[in-house]
Amino acid sequence: MKNITVRPYREFSPADKPSPLMQLYDGRQYYEPVTASYQPSDKLFSLTYSNGSIAQVRLTQHAKYLKLTLLSLSSKNNIEGIQWGAYHTNISNLLGEIIGVARDTTAAVNYAIGMLALNDNTLGGTIATVGDAAPFQYIIHTPDTKRFPLPDTLHEGQVFSLGGNGISDVAFYAHKEPWYRIMYGDAAQVDEQGRIAVSYQSRDRSRKRGILFSLIPHMAANKPNHIEVQPLAGVDYIGSSVALWGSPDSTALLDVLQGIVISEKLPHPVINGKWIKDPASFVPDALTDGGLYDSIISYTARLGFKAISLYDQGFLRPDRGTNGYIDGSRFERKPIKMTAGNKSHKEFAALAARQGILIGRTPITNSLAPGTMDASPVPSDSLCYQQKRLLIRKLSPTDTVIIVNDPKYMDEIASWEGHCEDLNMIKIGKELIHYLGVSDQPPYRLLNVKRGYWNTVPASHEEGAIVYKLQVTVNYGYDGVIPNMQLQDEIAKYYGEVCKINGLAYYDFDGQEFLFNNGHGYYSAKRFFRKMFEYARTVGVPYIRFTGATLSEGSWHYQSIWNVGGGKNLYDVDTREWGSTTSQGKDLRDVTYANFFPVGMGGNFPITAKSTVEQYEHIQAISVGLGTTYSMRLNQKDVESCPQKDAIFQVIRTWEDARAANAFPRQVKIQLADPAKSWKLEAGNDKNTWRLYEVTGGIKSPPIQLRARL
Repeated sequence: MKNITVRPYREFSPADKPSPLMQLYDGRQYYEPVTASYQPSDKLFSLTYSNGSIAQVRLTQHAKYLKLTLLSLSSKNNIEGIQWGAYHTNISNLLGEIIGVARDTTAAVNYAIGMLALNDNTLGGTIATVGDAAPFQYIIHTPDTKRFPLPDTLHEGQVFSLGGNGISDVAFYAHKEPWYRIMYGDAAQVDEQGRIAVSYQSRDRSRKRGILFSLIPHMAANKPNHIEVQPLAGVDYIGSSVALWGSPDSTALLDVLQGIVISEKLPHPVINGKWIKDPASFVPDALTDGGLYDSIISYTARLGFKAISLYDQGFLRPDRGTNGYIDGSRFERKPIKMTAGNKSHKEFAALAARQGILIGRTPITNSLAPGTMDASPVPSDSLCYQQKRLLIRKLSPTDTVIIVNDPKYMDEIASWEGHCEDLNMIKIGKELIHYLGVSDQPPYRLLNVKRGYWNTVPASHEEGAIVYKLQVTVNYGYDGVIPNMQLQDEIAKYYGEVCKINGLAYYDFDGQEFLFNNGHGYYSAKRFFRKMFEYARTVGVPYIRFTGATLSEGSWHYQSIWNVGGGKNLYDVDTREWGSTTSQGKDLRDVTYANFFPVGMGGNFPITAKSTVEQYEHIQAISVGLGTTYSMRLNQKDVESCPQKDAIFQVIRTWEDARAANAFPRQVKIQLADPAKSWKLEAGNDKNTWRLYEVTGGIKSPPIQLRARL
């Protein structure tokens, strides 16, 4: 793999690490190709494997990438999945573990090599990854051995658990050292020398299989559970396709990746005419606080922001029983408090739309809460389950002696996350039943039984009835059961319907990791967001801006931003640190930046009585320089108490206008990203020019002249 844009050509394929074009996997071991032949006229590779399988792979050459597609595989009965690569490189700088990219961002090399999936059932990562969602953990990797040499006690690729107790998500982020790299996927991996490899995989999802899964398997609070994964007819690895690309790193995002996305008709959401991954389209959002909305739209418009998250409205739970009318079928509920008269979401959205502003809410993704249509008091027959058993003895409505045919795994406490005892339940017919434990001797009896759980109706159940041990979420307001894939498709459409009916076009998907609970991992996330976006377009909603609790290969194409967490955990404007209280800011910055995704600074930077113009000059300089967004917490009473309110609005608007005009060259952005420096930006003599000053000791340097580059 050579960079032929410079001379001498730079070779990126390490001689000691051959890269198999495609491997096979039978659930226990890999098979590499042992012979290969190429037919130029048909652009076909024939790969022969040690197990006797023969794969036909088409290679299509495009101007800036190679397209690889698996057309057929003989003797595939025992083959569970295939893996493209791993493609090994000698790049050791930045690993993009979500989308699969090895990046050398240095001026001397300036090159990146990566892949993109070209269909939904091709996922970033290795085929051996349990549940198709890589463990959430730290690995040791230094992006620069000279600036950040590893201590003698650590080595490249070493794995460490997250911090905390496995429940508080802030406590996960426990290492500020630059060589602790938090991992949100495994589409890129590092070897013992810190060299980066990239992999994609595809699985036959039509097969029945079981997994032992936890997203955070190193923590006792999140120990793995056994899950019978739902077979999905027709979802196979035949047809799996990837784009393999190499490019100067500085131009890779807009010149190559965007080209692949458009050429291959991958999701390409745009806002104001720009791809959501284009740094010129990055913009902070408003985050409501305090429950009073008189001036929120005005504030947002003056700031130059384009979306309002109605965060203080609490969780929006998916409930198909509302038919998408979250304020009632006649919009009779008016939860948006305004002095001149309260508004429904639809009414408030109409006011915001006059200023070109979106509004939105915070849902709990696919968690079906008690009291909602698909959960209770009449639970759906399309719920996801961990295990399926048979009832050995007939039950009356009052019986608490429940005998099952097999105790295996029935002692596990709910979910893989938190293991909340009050969510440990089974479903028989239309009844939910709580239990804790199972006897260790036959007849195998469920223990501590509570009938008619979640206000379902206790009923008679015949011998031989199916007993479903349900897959669930966690407590802390997220309580719910998980839908199976078909019902999850309907939930995705429900969110599109909510947007259409109520005027929403923004979601903050809390509990986004629940999309992995069915065992289909990133495929589940990719399918969910595709269904939501496709349905939304059919009902006239062209764009949905969303953030959420996580970022994965399944959401990367669709997700606009990732403003998770907030405050000093993300970025401390006073100390100018990426996380002064925890390492969350540093960790999430490293993940997003390496994966060509806007860095998030969380819910942050509220305007209060003590806020100053200088603080927001710095915030905006970092935001533009590094390519970040944030959600500004706006409490109307606090904003009005600020003596410098109007000047702060003007400062932020000036930076945002210049960013939207793409006025900042790459070399200027590099300087702006340095938190030690201070800046002041002023509008020029016309709307397309600006003057940027570095400020040292209160003294402005000669200006850097900036001009719109639309």
